[in-house]
Amino acid sequence: MPVLFLSDDRRLPVMLGLAGLLPFLAAALGAWWAPPAWQGPVLGAFFYYSAVILSFLGGIHWGLAMGRDAPTSAAFRGRVLLSMAPSLIAWPALLWGGLPGALLLMLGFIAVRGYEASAAGVAGLPDWYRELRNVLTVVVVACHLVVIVRLWQLF
Repeated sequence: MPVLFLSDDRRLPVMLGLAGLLPFLAAALGAWWAPPAWQGPVLGAFFYYSAVILSFLGGIHWGLAMGRDAPTSAAFRGRVLLSMAPSLIAWPALLWGGLPGALLLMLGFIAVRGYEASAAGVAGLPDWYRELRNVLTVVVVACHLVVIVRLWQLF
């Protein structure tokens, strides 16, 4: 459903989610078309933004577990443990940088989306969020592929 026709309670998070793609898109394009002296900082910005957003996705599941599941339940323990994975993926990706870091970040986004599509991960997520995350993940992964190709070409 087009964003303009979404109910008011969904419009803001959808618009913010789509706006969150702008730094990914700008940095992925800048990696190719920015002046050579700016390409290093642009790639650095891409890595840092990617790591922040990947960690943010883990935080969504931490918050969902805290507000939804009983602390003694297996669902709570599973979601809280898995909510830490994005941060633990993002940190070494930043340390490594380059191709290994970009690949690890991309795989992190794919893994989070895979978890969200699983029976355990989908619990408590509204339909509109899952649809939005599909779109966001496709664009974010495509931007990572653009950066990976650029890094491959540079090094």
